[in-house]
Amino acid sequence: MARVKGGVTTRKRRKKVLKQAKGYFGSKHTLFRTAKEQVIKSLAYAYRDRKKRKCEFRSLWITRINGAAREYDMSYSQFINGLHKANVDINRKMLSEMAIHQPVEFKKLVDLSKSALEKKD
Repeated sequence: MARVKGGVTTRKRRKKVLKQAKGYFGSKHTLFRTAKEQVIKSLAYAYRDRKKRKCEFRSLWITRINGAAREYDMSYSQFINGLHKANVDINRKMLSEMAIHQPVEFKKLVDLSKSALEKKD
């Protein structure tokens, strides 16, 4: 039986890793072993941060809503509580966009929230 040499497969695998490591600093984009370690790390960071991005955006939206609500003498928690009591279901992303681009409609929501809080108390 003839001997099988794995040069083609090895080269293909190494070129794939080095292509993924393109643009990395120092030897991490030229040496296979360090490139492989960094690619594994980078893929792990990318996976983790895809999940983390959702948390960061929600935090940003809440900050924007809080700032907009405080212009009308309400805190974020009071505003959201009032909306829940008024049975208004708008997600935080849309509330944030309304606060930025449609301040008149956002003011109406704040008034609705205030009236719902006064009714229930």
